[in-house]
Amino acid sequence: MYILLFILLGAAAVAALIGLIRIRWYDRRIARGEVEAMPAVRKARPDGCCGQHETCEKDSLLAAVSREVEYYEDEYLDTYRGRPSDHYDEAEIEKFQEVLYTMRNDEVAGWVRSLQLRGIELPDELKDEVFMIVGERRNSAAH
Repeated sequence: MYILLFILLGAAAVAALIGLIRIRWYDRRIARGEVEAMPAVRKARPDGCCGQHETCEKDSLLAAVSREVEYYEDEYLDTYRGRPSDHYDEAEIEKFQEVLYTMRNDEVAGWVRSLQLRGIELPDELKDEVFMIVGERRNSAAH
């Protein structure tokens, strides 16, 4: 029992010593003008992103980020699998709009990834709007 306690205290002392050495090392580099300031500690974002990537993977529109197909009560869109994005008529575009307008903004990127994984191209008429929604979400999460 005491051995474990001594090991833990020793590890804490080593960690504190390393922290002090790091602080002094950065102070010297700042004094010499090599760096402007001490690096800031990154905190996890409140929306659940890990903070390790410039763009949160949840906000990514790339299907390569995930291999899991998730349905957004849009199973009927599977009938458009393989259709080019510029070959939709107004009624078909409205089906995509119905799904887009009924979801939360934080779900849009996941929906687009899901469509890509299912082989469904988003109609050209909706792409600008989707990019705008995802871009606004990224900007608001970054600030």
